[in-house]
Amino acid sequence: MNTPMTTRSKTDTERALLLSHLSAHRTHAQTAVDELDDHSLRRPVLPSGWTLLGMIRHLTLDEERFWFSAVVAGDPKSIAFFDTQPDTWRVDADETAVEVLAAYRTAIERSDAIIARTDLDAPPAWWPGDLFGDWRLGTLREILLHMISEVACHAGHLDAARELIDGRQWLVLDSGRAAD
Repeated sequence: MNTPMTTRSKTDTERALLLSHLSAHRTHAQTAVDELDDHSLRRPVLPSGWTLLGMIRHLTLDEERFWFSAVVAGDPKSIAFFDTQPDTWRVDADETAVEVLAAYRTAIERSDAIIARTDLDAPPAWWPGDLFGDWRLGTLREILLHMISEVACHAGHLDAARELIDGRQWLVLDSGRAAD
């Protein structure tokens, strides 16, 4: 006999589903930069001038730290960090790729801990004033959906840049391609 899902188990299932999608896109972003040398990671290949390592730094700070540590958790150190208006795309020459990638993994772990302990319907603990005008995300659920979209988009950016660097593609669909 089937028993109805409790509200708690529905919420746990929804949280697990949202987190699994976010995790898949995070993994995609990290995989897009695998096995590249330092020069390739730091070389801008698009006219806008960002680098693969700069995008990972952006994901670390503007996505994970901003949305989960500052907005969801209201962490005073994270909020103070963003009050300084840092250049969150910049990676200093003395910072290694290993350090930048490790910082991203650490930020993900912190974010996941915040997600695990926060109710999906919880409002943000902090909001950045009028940074976004009238636009506002009202719950952790909405922030997770926003982050899924953000990280997926940036993983695609990383894919395009990676293909320009060495030709590697994340997903290749050969069927239907015109013959050369």
